[in-house]
Amino acid sequence: MTMPTPLTGVVPPVCTPLTPDHEVDTSSLTRLIDHLVEGGVDGLFVLGSSSEAAYLTDAQRRVVIETVAGHVGGQLPVLAGAIDMATPRVLDHVRSVTEAGADGVVVTAPFYTRTHPAEVARHFRLVAGRSPVPVFAYDLPVAVHSKLDAELVLELASEGVLAGLKDSSGEEGNFREVVLGARGRADVSGFSVLTGSETTVDAALAMGADGVVPGLGNVDPEGYARLYRYCREGDWVRARVEQERLCGLFGMVRVGDAGRMGGSSSALGAFKAALYLRGVISCPVTAEPQVPLSSGEVERVGKFLAGAGLL
Repeated sequence: MTMPTPLTGVVPPVCTPLTPDHEVDTSSLTRLIDHLVEGGVDGLFVLGSSSEAAYLTDAQRRVVIETVAGHVGGQLPVLAGAIDMATPRVLDHVRSVTEAGADGVVVTAPFYTRTHPAEVARHFRLVAGRSPVPVFAYDLPVAVHSKLDAELVLELASEGVLAGLKDSSGEEGNFREVVLGARGRADVSGFSVLTGSETTVDAALAMGADGVVPGLGNVDPEGYARLYRYCREGDWVRARVEQERLCGLFGMVRVGDAGRMGGSSSALGAFKAALYLRGVISCPVTAEPQVPLSSGEVERVGKFLAGAGLL
């Protein structure tokens, strides 16, 4: 489908259900897509952090995008991560996901190597110059060790290199500068500014953001759709109540014992356990080498769901 400009609303980063032997569970994946569409989301983002893209083989990535794009059939825009260390590998992913039906691609700064802002800018220009679909920048300094400065993002937006930004940096001042530039600069139009934070969506939308890419949206898409609607309607009292309910639910990401697992294992394990407990996916396994949640930790996820009215 044609990508809306700007892209707005709730665009969850879709989890990748796996079988017990760690292959992509396409049946669970299509059920998850139905769950999200029925929950009122406005688009889908596959092959990002919540999709465990860093842990998937190229063949598994291809299965994910083919399954999702084929199942959605143009109902909603589908963004796909084309995330890798350097420009040639990113371009390989761009070709793969666009051939499989992606409507847009999401790209981080290069990583592993130490880069200069000029090289980061060149990376995005080269990718956009060869991509048949719009390119969205993914600001994720915790993972790629490079911050996308507002001035650079807006420069690339003014050139038509970038169609939007997914900001998962947590730096609200920089985020607001992008929002203000996207709204106020005559040379920037149709640029989408999306927050990757689950817990400050109301604040981001009050700043003027276009939408949200919440990992927790896999678990409760209806909640984020309501929150977005309340904010757009200017009903800030109901928006605050809904945001605070979602903040409570987000506590599930910390159920994992930090003494034996990393934050990714805990958060993604919790999202998948919640989807399993809600009957959406068949197996809550996460990709290796992540550490699985214990039965007691899964039980705690269930308590978060019950507390949020989802069980």
